[in-house]
Amino acid sequence: MIEITFVSNDGKVVSAPENSNLLRVSLREKGGIPFKCGGGLCGTCKCKIERGLEFTDAIKPKERKHLSEAQFGEGYRMACQTFVTGDIAVSWEAQASPAKAAAAVTGTVAGTVVE
Repeated sequence: MIEITFVSNDGKVVSAPENSNLLRVSLREKGGIPFKCGGGLCGTCKCKIERGLEFTDAIKPKERKHLSEAQFGEGYRMACQTFVTGDIAVSWEAQASPAKAAAAVTGTVAGTVVE
């Protein structure tokens, strides 16, 4: 078994079998990595391997459509396309809820003007 640390989810640590798909482990263990399609089409599950990048498999063609070589060099991967062979730590940017995103654009929250 390997250990996956979900840094952006209060450092939650879970165990998984070797060669597990990162997004599937996140879904099963409530790791919190954001996703929409789960198939490499949208890029929503972009995450950063903070520790253990050497324990991830080869970069897939679908990832190359969403991430640059510089991002790969910084440790970014797409969780849906990444299989893990050893202990890693992973982080991601928090996704704003639709209501908060709308408030940021319009300056309102639930009909109240935000100043």
